[in-house]
Amino acid sequence: MGKERRLNILHLYPEQMNLYGDRGNVLALSQRARWREIPSAIVTREVGEPIDWDMVDLVFMGGGEDTHQSLIAADFVEMAPELVARLQDGMPMLAICGAFQLLGRSYQAADGRELPGIGFLDAYTKAGTKRAIGDVVVQTTLDIKPRTLVGFENHGGRTYLGAATQRLGVVQLGQGNNGVDQSEGAVQDHVIGTYLHGSLLPKNPHLADLLLSWALAYRGFDDLLEPLPSHEEMAAHQVVLARRRN
Repeated sequence: MGKERRLNILHLYPEQMNLYGDRGNVLALSQRARWREIPSAIVTREVGEPIDWDMVDLVFMGGGEDTHQSLIAADFVEMAPELVARLQDGMPMLAICGAFQLLGRSYQAADGRELPGIGFLDAYTKAGTKRAIGDVVVQTTLDIKPRTLVGFENHGGRTYLGAATQRLGVVQLGQGNNGVDQSEGAVQDHVIGTYLHGSLLPKNPHLADLLLSWALAYRGFDDLLEPLPSHEEMAAHQVVLARRRN
């Protein structure tokens, strides 16, 4: 008998980094695993708390305002060597907004302070003069169907990618990373950074399943995920797509 499929999801800084329903992404991952009878556990970690990295299969970190990012930035940098080593080894991670910014080299806040990032992504962020707010539709570079991702952005930062990091997709509605080059988010190895709140995964079940498949593969399970009916989730997806045409 083969070993039982199970997943452990690490939610970093849920008290500080949890804007606009970001916690819903962790709940969506856990529920879609549960529907497939794959036991999953959500482990939270706040500043200064230990992590048993050998028990982690997937990492999630949400967004936060400048004040929240400043509270966790030093701790995030301190844990970076172990986290980066795991990410380079194939551990998947989803990073939303502020978390996406801190995966890059640095974030220059509106007051001029520069918060250090962990440098996993070839990217940097600086505060803009106007917030990017509204629905977003992205044509993604990921090999998923449909090839669209939808969500809601509300950020003042402007992120610019370097040559070593690929964009998550091309903006069809909204501002994306910086409102200039039509890029949205970033992908490197099995790490996805994005500005899409809303929560992202309940309206994009195909992306949730991709992350779950990456996590299972990281844990050593090569079998494919069983398909799930996602009619309600894709109906919500289509509502945002329709705004692209209006």
